[in-house]
Amino acid sequence: MTSLNDEDLPQLQREVQRLLGRCMLRLQQCERLIKVLVAHHSLSGPIHNLERIRTARIDGTARRTLGSLIGELIGSYVVADEIKPPEDAMIESPKAPDRFAMHMAVRLPITDFARVECELREMVDLRNNLVHHFIDQHNIGSADGCRGAQNALVAAYSRIDQHLAQLREWAEDMQNLRQAAAEAMQTQAFRDCFINRDSSDWTVNWFASGIVSALREAFEALVDDGWAPLAEAEKWITARHPEQLPNKYGCQSWRQVVHKAPDLELRYFVIDGERSAFYRPKRLPSKLR
Repeated sequence: MTSLNDEDLPQLQREVQRLLGRCMLRLQQCERLIKVLVAHHSLSGPIHNLERIRTARIDGTARRTLGSLIGELIGSYVVADEIKPPEDAMIESPKAPDRFAMHMAVRLPITDFARVECELREMVDLRNNLVHHFIDQHNIGSADGCRGAQNALVAAYSRIDQHLAQLREWAEDMQNLRQAAAEAMQTQAFRDCFINRDSSDWTVNWFASGIVSALREAFEALVDDGWAPLAEAEKWITARHPEQLPNKYGCQSWRQVVHKAPDLELRYFVIDGERSAFYRPKRLPSKLR
């Protein structure tokens, strides 16, 4: 047997530190992927607020613990076959024409779901052990304790790596779905069917239509004392969105568009002796209230 001298123990301790560090880095990679899955697998709300809602979901994951993130992931993104999607992911367009909802999920047979749930919760326990209890469980003040710690960390790293591989697979599947959805939404057929609703009976989703979106943009650029002049808005939109024309939506004038849009309000003011049309959103931005 070879006896250890005093110089061997610091070397063993440094190796423990190295192995512990790589475990923690791997766990952080897992946590980042879980945040992506939680933030992006579901999105719903008023169409004109979707970007704000998406940003809020991303920000909402920043300070959450691994345990709470996995708690949301299970049953929302990772689901058993017989579990129905959340109610807020269901779309009822006749009742809520201004809303959009999207929900992605990994659906597993009940036995696989139970196994995956157990594995994900195991990762939380593994992380908590490494962060809070590792030096209580291993005496790194001795050579034998260091060797035992090294063996435990090698095994932990292997297990974390398996979790990371699964999370990467899910994240890649999600990205592929999002890319496919984005490409579909860019097609003219999608825009005509779900946004502009070009049809012979002029059924228009006014909340989501391009022309109302352009009017909202023009309002932000031209607003003065809570109102924007409609004639100036027409010029502003023509310069920036020339494809957005009232007759495309079955209207004879911009005033008719504003009148039909449920979230816009039309009013006339006398300016320099002339009667002019002005408009504004019915729900004003907070900065203008």
